[in-house]
Amino acid sequence: MENGKNDLSEYYKEAAHAEEEISTLKTCVDDIKRKLYDKVIQPTEDPELNKLITENTKLKHRLAILNRAIGEEQSQNKLSSNTKMESITEALNNLFCTAISAAFPDIQDPPVVIALAGNNPKFGDYQCNSAMPIANIYKQSGKKVNPRDLAQKILDNLPSHPMVEKCEIAGPGFINIFLDRAYVVKSLSTIFEHGVQPPTVEKKRVLIDFSSPNVAKEMHVGHLRSTIIGETIARLLEFVNFDVLRINHIGDWGTQFGMLIAHLQDRFPDYLDNMPPISDLQAFYKESKKRFDEDPEFKKRAYACVVKLQSFEPDHIKAWQLICDVSRKEFQKIYDRLDITLIERGESFYQKRTEKIVKELEEAGLLEEDEGRKIMWGDQSTNIPLTIVKSDGGFTYDSSDMAAIKQRLEEEKVDWVIYVVDLGQATHFYTLFACAKKAGILDEKKHRVDFVGFGVVLGEDKKKFKTRSGESIRLVDLLDKGMEKALDKLKEKGRDKALTPEELKRAQEAVAYGCIKYADLSHNRNHEYVFSFDKMLEDKGNTAVYLLYAYTRIKSIARTANFTPEKIKELSKKESLPLDHEKEWKLGKVLLRFPDELLKTLNDLYPHHICEYVYEIANTFTEFYESCYCVEKDSSGDIVKVNYGRILLTEATAMIMEKCFHILGLNPVEKM
Repeated sequence: MENGKNDLSEYYKEAAHAEEEISTLKTCVDDIKRKLYDKVIQPTEDPELNKLITENTKLKHRLAILNRAIGEEQSQNKLSSNTKMESITEALNNLFCTAISAAFPDIQDPPVVIALAGNNPKFGDYQCNSAMPIANIYKQSGKKVNPRDLAQKILDNLPSHPMVEKCEIAGPGFINIFLDRAYVVKSLSTIFEHGVQPPTVEKKRVLIDFSSPNVAKEMHVGHLRSTIIGETIARLLEFVNFDVLRINHIGDWGTQFGMLIAHLQDRFPDYLDNMPPISDLQAFYKESKKRFDEDPEFKKRAYACVVKLQSFEPDHIKAWQLICDVSRKEFQKIYDRLDITLIERGESFYQKRTEKIVKELEEAGLLEEDEGRKIMWGDQSTNIPLTIVKSDGGFTYDSSDMAAIKQRLEEEKVDWVIYVVDLGQATHFYTLFACAKKAGILDEKKHRVDFVGFGVVLGEDKKKFKTRSGESIRLVDLLDKGMEKALDKLKEKGRDKALTPEELKRAQEAVAYGCIKYADLSHNRNHEYVFSFDKMLEDKGNTAVYLLYAYTRIKSIARTANFTPEKIKELSKKESLPLDHEKEWKLGKVLLRFPDELLKTLNDLYPHHICEYVYEIANTFTEFYESCYCVEKDSSGDIVKVNYGRILLTEATAMIMEKCFHILGLNPVEKM
């Protein structure tokens, strides 16, 4: 192409014009699709429809050719301009989408199937498996074609790209894709200059609702999963540069505060002047609950206190604030230990907004009387309504949740709301979403909402994790036990003798809290899992301990060769990553998948993808290290040779592992 820049500009103009014409025809095309057989365009008896179909097909074909030309021109400068690793799957998907659209303009939305190849190097690194489903589409329309011929047609229309060295057709029509080594080297080398960068995604404003304990009750094992999963999703969203609001929707409003305030008034009548010594809020709650259940007079006073609190009577607000402050301090101790960051926004925040939305729903005719209650139905998929107003005129969790989703979408103006709550609440939240749509609050064209559910934590007896007395296990006790077990593990390996007291404490916290977090995150969140410190602290298999030890060993390699981070950065400007040995190449390709693994998790919000990925990195590195020397020593232990390129590969591995650890909330240490 001569005068590439000018020609490319003309291509862009023509492509934009073609896209504009296609957009104009979109409504007609949607009507046409209803007259198609399995996405294959068929002749019709309507001349006008035939004309539109033909015109749309021509435009799509022209646009595919233009996109191919643009892609080929852009690829010439791709390597020199990249400052981050590109998503391989996304790039290949775009590349083959262009080729398939150009090869088969008569198929609406043709399937583009990109997958990792197997372990046999002769089958390449990735595969395009589109030929078979395309052949099936033609077969259903009565046209028999050979998938291998279709695969060849795809290759004939495939634009060049610096990522792809070559493609080969195999079997019934698979296209084996071989990555270009120079591209992989260049892509991985960007992390030495620019750090481990996130994949490029459209920026969004996201609110994530997680943890959510109740005031006056201690955090227990039931809060563990929401807190850990929510924190990891928040870290992932922040890493890809989303604007993230981390909301702790605590239970700080309702009937229970009436009994707590009444009990406070009796136990500490001077609470307005002197801070009451309520150190054990759980015991205080149990005392008040016992009185509430057994003493009718106390119950009557408790209800009167609720009315005064919800009327914002100053003395009752002061009592409420005192109780909330005690809880808040206890919650924060847990959050500090687990390195959790949250913005507290309890049910009380939405009180006035709840009054307002109930009035709006009533005026819109969306509430229905039901035995004194006022309820709201969602769509046909939900068979349980929201109770917006109770028979006594009070509000419910349903009404405050409606107020909350309205505040989040309309006042905070977020694009995406994520609720991290146990699976038992699934019906409630899907009903909430349906009602929000019905009320015109939630617009699926503008907003995304996700219910991120999770299973319960089980004890080793495979029953719900509880104490021997049948009570929920306090989270603080669980963390203390983790610290105790982690120290035992480190002493068992003699680390107390090799590390300073400060290093030992850091390692103890890294292992204790890391093993608790990782055991949770490494399971598919929809499933239950058995909480077992013995399994969590194993130094083999997919555990935090194994991964933290692996990271420490990897970091020690550069230290052994006397390489500081600054020296590594200087070395990266002179030396190239070696990817000639099969184990080097295998490790390089695994590291290159970092953007893909993040995008996959960003799409479905399942953190175990990242856990499986970092475990694969550790195992693949072990294979590499056992086959490829990095530092050679003589019999006396003196260094005789350093393979500088492999030192870079070890550091690249450590940097990507460390970024995965950060997202998962693990704190690796360089000495363990």
